[in-house]
Amino acid sequence: MPEQFEQPRSIYQNEAQRNAAVAKLGRKITDVVKHKVGGVKTDDPEYWGLKEVLTDEMVDLGNRMKLRQFYNFDQMMTLAPEIEPAHLQELLDEMSVIGILEYDYGDHYNDDGPIADAPRIKRWRLPFFVPGSAELFNSSKDRIDKNPPVANFFERMTFIPLAGITQMVPPGGDGIGMHVIPVEEAVNFQNEAVKLERISYWLKKYEGHIAAGICSCRYSRTTLGEGCADDPDDWCIQVGDMADYTVETGRAHYITTEEALEILKRAEDNGFVHQITNIDGENKIFDICNCDVKICNALRTSMLFNTPNMSRSSYTAKVTPENCVACGLCVESCPAGAVKLGQKLCRANGEQPKYPRAILPDAIHWGKYAWDENYRDTARMHNTWPTGSAPCKAACPAHVPVQAYLQKAKEGKYQEAVELIRTMNPFPAVCGRICNKRCEDACTRGTIDQPVSIDAVKKFVADYDLAQAEHAVPNRAVPSVHDHFDQKIAIIGAGPAGLSCAYYLALLGYSPVVFEKHEQPGGMMMYGIPSYKLEKDVLLAEVEIIKSLGVEIRCGVEVGRDVTLDQLREQGFQAFFVAVGCQGGRRPGVPGDTAEGTDVAVHYLEDSMAQGNPAISGDVVVVGGGNVAVDCARNAKRRGADAVTMVSLEQRDEMPATNAEIAETLEDGVAVQNGWGPKEVLVDEAGHVKGVVFKRCTQVIDPKTKRFSPLYNEDETMIVPCTQVVFAIGQAIEWGGLLDGRSVTFHHGNYPQADALTFQTADKDIFVGGDVLTGPKFVIDAIAAGHYAAESLHRRVQRGASMTIGRDRHNYLEFDKDDLLIDSYDNAGRQEEGMDPEGADRFRDTHRTLTAEQVAIETKRCLSCGASVVDPNKCIGCGICTTRCKFDAIHLYRDRPEMTDMRVAEDKVGGLASYAIKRAVKIVANSGSEEAKTMREKRREYNRTHQGFNRTHPYTGNSSDESREENA
Repeated sequence: MPEQFEQPRSIYQNEAQRNAAVAKLGRKITDVVKHKVGGVKTDDPEYWGLKEVLTDEMVDLGNRMKLRQFYNFDQMMTLAPEIEPAHLQELLDEMSVIGILEYDYGDHYNDDGPIADAPRIKRWRLPFFVPGSAELFNSSKDRIDKNPPVANFFERMTFIPLAGITQMVPPGGDGIGMHVIPVEEAVNFQNEAVKLERISYWLKKYEGHIAAGICSCRYSRTTLGEGCADDPDDWCIQVGDMADYTVETGRAHYITTEEALEILKRAEDNGFVHQITNIDGENKIFDICNCDVKICNALRTSMLFNTPNMSRSSYTAKVTPENCVACGLCVESCPAGAVKLGQKLCRANGEQPKYPRAILPDAIHWGKYAWDENYRDTARMHNTWPTGSAPCKAACPAHVPVQAYLQKAKEGKYQEAVELIRTMNPFPAVCGRICNKRCEDACTRGTIDQPVSIDAVKKFVADYDLAQAEHAVPNRAVPSVHDHFDQKIAIIGAGPAGLSCAYYLALLGYSPVVFEKHEQPGGMMMYGIPSYKLEKDVLLAEVEIIKSLGVEIRCGVEVGRDVTLDQLREQGFQAFFVAVGCQGGRRPGVPGDTAEGTDVAVHYLEDSMAQGNPAISGDVVVVGGGNVAVDCARNAKRRGADAVTMVSLEQRDEMPATNAEIAETLEDGVAVQNGWGPKEVLVDEAGHVKGVVFKRCTQVIDPKTKRFSPLYNEDETMIVPCTQVVFAIGQAIEWGGLLDGRSVTFHHGNYPQADALTFQTADKDIFVGGDVLTGPKFVIDAIAAGHYAAESLHRRVQRGASMTIGRDRHNYLEFDKDDLLIDSYDNAGRQEEGMDPEGADRFRDTHRTLTAEQVAIETKRCLSCGASVVDPNKCIGCGICTTRCKFDAIHLYRDRPEMTDMRVAEDKVGGLASYAIKRAVKIVANSGSEEAKTMREKRREYNRTHQGFNRTHPYTGNSSDESREENA
C-alpha cells in the first residue's frame, strides 16, 4: 500500500466487519457461480486477492458501485457524499493506479477512428476480475513485486469461473474472455473475411490511442515459477480509452500504429497468438494481446478444458498435401498441437492413413476426465502422429527437414535449402562431408533400390551458399520487443555441441561467449577429423557465419586453468554450457602399453593436425575397429608409414566403423586384422615399442546381456612388429580444474549426471552436452545436443522461467516402410559424387561434389513421403502455421463464421442457457455414438484412478481441487 495513502477515518469497527466487506465486494465482481450464490469466504481468491491491495475506503467505495457501470465525478460524489471532493479524487486516482477501477472518456470511436471534437468526460467503473482488475493488478512490475500474491489471484480468477463451464459456452465466446484473431496475412485472400477479424481494422479504429505495456500473464507467471522465458515488455497492446488509462496510470506508453505493427510482426516470428478482448461486443475492444501458449491465461481457458471453440477464430488451417514436404516448421510452432507430421503415401492396401480427431464437447458429457491440465506439454510431446512420418527426419538426431531441402534444391533454390537446413543444423557443409548418414539408412527410397544421396545434396547446396557473398541463415526470432537479451552465457568448448549452442542462442537474441583451449575453434571437427575428409577452410567458413551472428569465441583459454567458473561468474556470466568433449584416450591396461612410441587416438590426431601432418616412418599398429581407429590408420599411411595394421576385436561384419570407411582404409593400403585383442606391448632395451602381442578374441558382446564383454583364447596369439602403436579403443574426459568446487555429480566414472531433457546438472547454472555427457558419438549428435541445450540456457537466465513447461520434446516417429503403396517413382539411379585422383598432397579431400545436373536428377528420386496433417478439432485458427510454411502448403479457411459472434458480457447468461439447451438435446441424440462411448469409458477410468489436482498454492495453502468445480 502506498505510504502517502492513509486512512482518513475508520470505516469498519472490527476485523469481522472488514472481512465481510471485502467478501461482499468479491462476491459482486466474481463470475464463479458457487461463490455468487453462496458467498465468498476468506480462503477464496476473490477475498484474499482484494484484501492484499485495497484499503478499507477502497473496499467501501467499490461496494457502493454497480459492476461495469460508468460513473462520472458528480455521480461518484453522489455515491459517497461524506467524502471531500479532493479526497474522493485522490481515492479514485489511487484505485485506478491499483487497478480495482478503470476509466474511460466516453464513447467517441467509430470504424473510421476517433470522432473529432467528441466530448471527453472522465468516468470510472468497477470492472470484472478478468479481463479486468485481476489482470490490472498484474499489469505493472512493481505491483507484482510488492504484492506477489496478486499473481496467484490472477491465475485463480482465470480458472475457477470457467471450470466446468467452458463446454457450455456457445461459439464466439459469449462475451467471455478473449478471442483469437488470425494473422492478417493469412486471411488477406479470404473474400468473406469480416472487419472484426482483421487487426488492421482495430488499429485504424483506435489510431492515435494505442499503447504497449507488459504482458500480465508473462510477468505474473514468472512469480509462480512457471515463466516462459519471454521478456514481458510491451507484448500487450492497449487501444482506445484503455490505452489512455494504462498510460496515465503508469502501466504503459503510447506507440504509433507502425510500432504496433512491428510488435505484432515480432509476435508472429515467435509463434505468439494474437487475441482481442471479447466482453464488449463487436464495436469495442480494449486489448490486442500477443500470447505465448506456455503462459497465457486466456488461451488456457479453452485449451486446458479441451474446449477450443470457446476462444478460437472463425478459421481452420488446412494442408494441401501435394505441396507439403514435412519440414515440420508448422508443427513446431502450432500453439495448440493441432498439426503433426504424417505420411503422404498410401498404405499397402491403397488407403490413406486415418488420423484421429480430438473429441469436442458439443454433444458429449464433459468434465474433469476430459480436461488436460498439462496441455502445454501435451501439445509439444509428439511431433508426429502415432503412425509416424518421413523416416529421414525422424532418424536424424537433429531432425533436419530433409524432404524440404531436397525440394528446394530440386527447384534450384539452393540458399533457401540451406536456410532450411540451418534451422536445425548450423554445419551443413561439414555434415555434408562427414555425417554418418542415418537419414539415408532410413530413407524410404532404399526399400526400392538405393536411398537418396541426401548428404551429397546437402554438401552441394552448402558449398553453393559458402561461395556467395551473403549466407543463408534463418531469421532471428527473439522473444523480446527489444530484439536482444543482455544476460551473459558462457560456453566451454568450441566443438560441434558448443558452437551449435552458441548459434541457436544468437538466433534467440543473446551474445554468448565461447571459451576454447585450443588455438582454433572446431573441437574434434578441427583436431580429430583428418583434413582429407574435412578440409579446415570449410569448417572455419561455417564458424565465421556463427561469429557473424554475434558469437564471440575466445581461443587459447582453458577454463579451470586460465580462468575459473567463479571468476566468470564475477564477470557477470549467469549460466554455463560445458561441451568439452572426450579429449582423453584409453589404454588397454596390458604390459608395456605406456612405452615410448605408444599414443591414444585423440592425442595422436590432434598432434598430427597441430603439426601439419608431418611425415613418419616405420610400421604402425592401430588398435581398434571404429571410425576413429580408421582415421588414425589412414592418417599414418598418408604420412608415409612403411606399413599400417589395424587390429580389431570385432569380425569384419561387426566392426563399428562404417563399410565405406573400411573400404577406403583398405584402398589406402592399410591391413585389417579381425578378431584379435592386445595382450602385451613388446619393448626394446631403450624402452621403445618394437611390437604388439595379440590374443584371439572369441566373443565381443555377451549374447544374453548384449553388453560389451570380450572373451579370449589366451593360447592363440600373434605378434605384429611395429615402431609405433595408437590405441583407439575408447575416449575419456579430461576435466582438469574445470569443475573444481562445483556441485556437479558423476556416474560411470567421471561422466557428469544431467537431466535427459534439459541437460541441467546438480549445479543449476551448469549444463552439459555432447560427448562429455553421452560418451563419443557423431558430430550430428553433438549438434542436436547443442541446439536443445540453448533452449535450457535461455530459460535458466530468465526470471522465474520453467525449465520444462511447453518444451518441444523433438519426438519424431517414422512410419512403417513395409506398409506402403509405391506405384510410381522416378527410376533414375542414385547419383554418386566420385573421387578425384590423389595428388602429391594426400591430405586434400578428393571427394567430388555433385553437379547441378546430378542434384536435379537425385532430388527427383525423393518419394516426398511425409506431410503435415491438421486436426481441425484442435486448431484455434491463429494462422501462425501459415507464416512458417515456405511451400504454400497450409492456409486458413473461414469455415466456422459463427466463431466471430462477439457479444456483450452482460448477455452471457442468456447465451449460456440457450446453448446449454441445444447441447443437451445433442447429448441425448448422440448417446449411442462411438464418441459418447469413448468419453464414458474415459470418465469411468477417471473416476477409478484420478486423485485430483494436487498442486498447492503458495498464498492460500489450498490445493487446486478445493477451488475447482466439476461438471458432473
